[in-house]
Amino acid sequence: MEMSTPILQVEDLKTVFGTREGDVHAVNGMTFHLREGELLGIVGESGSGKSVAMMSLLRLVPTPPARISSGTVMFGDRDLLKLSPKEIRKVRGGEIGFIFQDPMTSLNPVFTVGYQLIEPLRKHMELSNTDARKRAAELLELVGIPSADDRLDDYPHQFSGGMRQRVMIAIALACDPKLLIADEPTTALDVTIQAQILELVRQLRQELGMAMIWITHDLGVVAGIADRVIVMYGGLVVEHAAVKDLYGSPKHPYTRALLETLPSLDGSRSERLNSISGQPPILDAEPSKCPFAPRCPHAFDRCRTENPPIRSINGGWENGGTSHDLACWWDVDKEAPRNDG
Repeated sequence: MEMSTPILQVEDLKTVFGTREGDVHAVNGMTFHLREGELLGIVGESGSGKSVAMMSLLRLVPTPPARISSGTVMFGDRDLLKLSPKEIRKVRGGEIGFIFQDPMTSLNPVFTVGYQLIEPLRKHMELSNTDARKRAAELLELVGIPSADDRLDDYPHQFSGGMRQRVMIAIALACDPKLLIADEPTTALDVTIQAQILELVRQLRQELGMAMIWITHDLGVVAGIADRVIVMYGGLVVEHAAVKDLYGSPKHPYTRALLETLPSLDGSRSERLNSISGQPPILDAEPSKCPFAPRCPHAFDRCRTENPPIRSINGGWENGGTSHDLACWWDVDKEAPRNDG
């Protein structure tokens, strides 16, 4: 892929939730970039911080109890964390689309699908009712909904789960955003519909060329659609690499454990599926040691006393865009502590 200036640059993003029992440190210094036309996968177990991080970018986390305690989110030449409420509302939907996990709770049940498509077109693109309705029908056709013009007058409950998710994608695409963020959009769907939605995403990327961030707990989902993958654990980025490098040669014990939970596609694995023993960390403080250490079969003394920083182990993104970034004290290939820091 030709190198270009990132359209999104996130530096040291931290998000904290205040509770009666104390603070919960949900995101603990996330840094990444996204270039035009790229699809970045963000994976991790529930509670790893991936959804909170992406909602923080658009300031969709409820404040209070949440607060974004540090970081910059440069979208072009603007820091989204410093925009006024009016300015960030223009970015949401207008320049960055967001597909939420559950379309039944994200779509308003008392308004027609057409109304929910037409309103952002009128608000962000200042189209007339006639032009907005025409554009709305085109969007439904784009995402594969038949008889699109007639279906604009239907309500969400009149659509199947897969069709509702297509409607959500159409709404997210309505104003030709530069970036589309999808938060586990296929989780609630059966595998056949999930495959159809993933194929739709591939087609839309080819046709529209927009950048995308795809959030999921399932490494299998992003294997065929992502250019790069970020693995999160305990609110931290623990591994970040091109998709072929991450799947071909994972370097973090957590990434390896996630990959081992995937079923074998060729039927060669006859034993029961693997699981990751132990529980995710309690995020009542910023990590001062490796958060995966209690569950890691390779953990040694340093892991339990010092949190490894994320760093490139093969030269950096500027070196052809193929950096492999890792936050781990253990070298899984040499089966010994790392000697590079």
